[in-house]
Amino acid sequence: MPKAVAALLLTTFMLLLTTPPAAFCLSTDFYAQTCPRALTAVRAVVRGAVTKDRRMAASLIRLQFHDCFVRGCDASVLLDNTTTTVSEKGAVPNRRFTKTFRVIEDAKSTLERICPGVVSCADIIAVAARDASASVEGPSWDVELGRRDSDAAFASLAASDIPTPKDDLNTLIALFRKKGLNSREMVALSGAHTLGTAQCLAFRDRVYGNVTVVKDVIDPDFARKKRRMCPASGGDRLVQPLDPVTPTSFDNNYFKALMIRKGLLVTDQVLFSGGETDGVVDEYSKDEGKFKNEFAAAMVKMGSIEVMTGSDGQIRRTCSKAN
Repeated sequence: MPKAVAALLLTTFMLLLTTPPAAFCLSTDFYAQTCPRALTAVRAVVRGAVTKDRRMAASLIRLQFHDCFVRGCDASVLLDNTTTTVSEKGAVPNRRFTKTFRVIEDAKSTLERICPGVVSCADIIAVAARDASASVEGPSWDVELGRRDSDAAFASLAASDIPTPKDDLNTLIALFRKKGLNSREMVALSGAHTLGTAQCLAFRDRVYGNVTVVKDVIDPDFARKKRRMCPASGGDRLVQPLDPVTPTSFDNNYFKALMIRKGLLVTDQVLFSGGETDGVVDEYSKDEGKFKNEFAAAMVKMGSIEVMTGSDGQIRRTCSKAN
């Protein structure tokens, strides 16, 4: 063998030894061969749940947000307490998800009958969020799949990394930037508040003027109406819609409400209060199509935060406990 050829072969062999394997990536057809009925099965469960209670759409969308913002999209939010792990379910931001967790478990049980040990709980959360949006006139999008599940929960991070209802604009921007999302994407994702409700405890201080953040950026009649629905003390679990016009349909009325100072939460109204996100709110209030398109794109991007793929993590057999 000529020396030049031998040298080339040796160099090629050494490169193969030293080059790391290609990273595992998410893909929209991840289950095409291993569980081709996976997406159809999840969609059926979600549609059934939303038909039964249209408010479930909001909860399923928010569940993905709450999962991905705590150590990535790994279904850690679904784990129950164990002797070694404190569940994220007990964290204040997650206490209203009890029925939502059951929907994900129902989907998982269905998939375990069809293709056991194949579809991750993290992927079920992502697909359910998309299907929930589509079920209430919201956008749909191609969900990238292949996430793996964590074997631990991170309760302390659930308390620190998920925004609170009283955060100011700079705090919100910092929290989203920490997850790789810019301020425009933050506003788009906040548009999920076009659906669902908030408890009195979360908006009481705003409507009674007990906060310094956006204290004066509130419509007086709106504040009076909400005070009638939320007493100064007691009634913490009484709820009001985040979108005062169409709280069970995915549209841009949420942004229109912010423009006239009718944001229910502090974290809603800060998006339109003289800060850097005012222009984005204005755009979305005038162009529902743009909002929906950018919401879908932001959901795809959020769904890739710190994901585990390949041989990392696990595929849980039951979403509420590690294998």
